[in-house]
Amino acid sequence: MGCEWQLKMSDEEDETVVIDRYDRIQSLYLTTGDFSALQQMNTVFPMQTRTLIEDVLRIGKVNEPEINKTFLHFYQDTVLQTLIAETQQQYASMDDINEQLTRAFRYLRKHIPNMDMPEIYAQIGSLDQSVIVGNNTIGICLDKYLGTDYTLYKKPEYGYSEEQLQMMNRQYIVPDCIGFYLLSLYPMPLDKELTQQERDIHIGKIQWVVDKAMGEDVFATKYTRMADRYMKRNKNVTVDQLLRNNEYSEFY
Repeated sequence: MGCEWQLKMSDEEDETVVIDRYDRIQSLYLTTGDFSALQQMNTVFPMQTRTLIEDVLRIGKVNEPEINKTFLHFYQDTVLQTLIAETQQQYASMDDINEQLTRAFRYLRKHIPNMDMPEIYAQIGSLDQSVIVGNNTIGICLDKYLGTDYTLYKKPEYGYSEEQLQMMNRQYIVPDCIGFYLLSLYPMPLDKELTQQERDIHIGKIQWVVDKAMGEDVFATKYTRMADRYMKRNKNVTVDQLLRNNEYSEFY
């Protein structure tokens, strides 16, 4: 991830998370066709570029002969050009998000000591995904966090519900990053079929940890309250043990 990733492992209090601004290089190429920006995408950010093209946009493979032209042409759509401009305006600075991520991951590192620190970067998708997790990285799709009242989101062809719109705000970037990352580390068990309630409890445990990491009740649900009661009854249980506990009947 390179130049904008800073992590001082010698002193936990000095750990600093800084989001890699892949979106800026991406924006430069997609709005001007700048060849040097394309080179930087492919040499400095090869994993991010592959993930974007193959997994987010699904427009082909990065090693296909004409993929760069396909990629550039894909984003010439008026809507996507508007999204690029809006993300660069709203997210000219992400200092507040860096600070929230730093505080949140300090909490997680303290309570889940063996947790690997992910590399975090920003990108511009096509309204398909919010957060992409894989290969110990977190990719934030800024186009999904332009605000509940963003005009484009209101168009009926996109079909966003009011509940979805409420979460398409800057304030949900960090909770989403933490939540999806934790879910990748503590997935739902595959060795048994879960009821809907058991699935909700699993997500509730993760959201409870997100709330603790954020220092506020971002997700105040029936299932986060279940997790809270469980932790109060079992004061010696660690966060790692909570998230690994798939005996869901213990949470009722």
